[in-house]
Amino acid sequence: MKWQQALKDYQLFLKIERGLSQNTINNYALDVFKLINYLESKSISKSPITITSEIIQQFVYELSKEVNTRSQSRIISGLKSFFNYLVFEDYINTNPLDLIESPKIGRKLPDTLSEEEINNLIGAIDLSKPEGERNRAILETLYGCGLRVSELINLQISDLFFDEGFIKVTGKGDKQRFVPIVGTTQKFINIYKNQIRHHLTIQKGHEDFLFLNRRGKQLTRAMIFTIIKQLAEKVGLKKNISPHTFRHSFATHLLQNNADLRSIQLMLGHESITTTEIYVHMDKSHLTEVVNKFHPRR
Repeated sequence: MKWQQALKDYQLFLKIERGLSQNTINNYALDVFKLINYLESKSISKSPITITSEIIQQFVYELSKEVNTRSQSRIISGLKSFFNYLVFEDYINTNPLDLIESPKIGRKLPDTLSEEEINNLIGAIDLSKPEGERNRAILETLYGCGLRVSELINLQISDLFFDEGFIKVTGKGDKQRFVPIVGTTQKFINIYKNQIRHHLTIQKGHEDFLFLNRRGKQLTRAMIFTIIKQLAEKVGLKKNISPHTFRHSFATHLLQNNADLRSIQLMLGHESITTTEIYVHMDKSHLTEVVNKFHPRR
């Protein structure tokens, strides 16, 4: 079996059997390409089914010189998934990464913004320009609904159920969920939709996407990052923020105001509650206040 065919079959498996998004599938493929590039650089002629643990150990050793422990761990995890697929398809008997341990990494808590910092960022938007109303609606939606950036740019007008107070969000693996949307966020979306978007010349195939660029096409992930970075510079914010920071802030502020983890999990679209539990570690002072207020032995 050749690498090209194995990788093609693996990507098809990830799409059809596991229902992963194309972005996630590409990331898994990149991990395999790193191993392929290493083999080529060392003139090691091996097919995927003849790779040994020793070769993987050499690869991981070289990898440790180039990337941090978090990246090493992610790449090792991606390769384990690839070789598990080969085991599943009976191409190999054992996974050569079974005895390879990922480096120990500390749990990195996500950055968050305070309510004041979020207000400052939104307040810095220049509403005299047409894209200003759009950008305000974007930030209000990121923070008000806790969306991933991919979910935001793929949000469609047909996904808005304002009368019921929800939006339909398509998340990882094309899994859909309904997320509550507050009146304030609805108001700013409607201002953009009715006063700005309505006057754009919308390109074919982009008619239903909510957030568009000036040429009437769906916004890219990179554009959302750029909008936020520019606003952070404008207000002199020293934190390294991204669209995901608004999602983290959404979850953290809900927790601080006594929302339960299960509800936050459903709104964020986390498959496992353990993913949501990272927010518990973010504000221990809040947890102390909860115990002091509600525990019968307080």
